[in-house]
Amino acid sequence: MARPRQFDPDEVLDRSMREFWQRGYRDTSVDDLVGATGVRPGSLYNAFHGGKRELFLGSLDRYSKLVVPEKLGALEHPGASLAEVRAYFDGLVSDLMSPEGRMGCLMVNSAMELAAEDSEVSKVVRGHMARLERNATRALRNAKRRGEIPPHINPAAKATQLMATGMGLMVVGKTNPGREVLETIVSAAFADLG
Repeated sequence: MARPRQFDPDEVLDRSMREFWQRGYRDTSVDDLVGATGVRPGSLYNAFHGGKRELFLGSLDRYSKLVVPEKLGALEHPGASLAEVRAYFDGLVSDLMSPEGRMGCLMVNSAMELAAEDSEVSKVVRGHMARLERNATRALRNAKRRGEIPPHINPAAKATQLMATGMGLMVVGKTNPGREVLETIVSAAFADLG
C-alpha cells in the first residue's frame, strides 16, 4: 500500500520557484531542490514525474499566478491608464534597488537562459510578454481616450516598446547600476507620452 504524500505540492512549487528564480534552471540541481523543499528525490519524482523540468514549468506557472499579478498591480485592472503604467515602472525600479529585486524576473531570466532552445519555455515567456503588452495597450488606449497622452501615440506600438524597455530594465538592474540609471531609462521611455 502506498504511503500518503507527506508534503504540500503547492509549497514545493513555491520553494522550487524561488530556487529557479535565484539560480536559474541550469544552475539549480536536484540536490538544491531537495534542500529547498525538504522533500527526498524519490518523493519529488513521484509527485512530479517530469522531475526537475516539470518542477521548473510548474514554477513558471506559479510565478505567473502569484508574483506577476503583484508586480502588475493596478495595471491589470480594466480602468488602468497612464498613471498605472508609470506606477508599474516605478515599482520595477524600486524592486531593483533590493537584493531580492536584483534576482530579476523569473520570466525574463528564463527567456535569456532557455527560450531560444526550449520551445515550451519560449511559449510560456511569449504568453507572459503578451499579457504585459495587453495590459499596457489597454491602459494606453484608456489614457488616449482620456486625453492623458498625445493623440498621435499608437497605444499597441508604445505598449510593445514599453514592455521591451521593462524587460531590458530588469536585465540592466541585475548589475545594480543605481537608481539614477534606472530612472533615466524609464524617463526616456515615457518622454513622448507628454
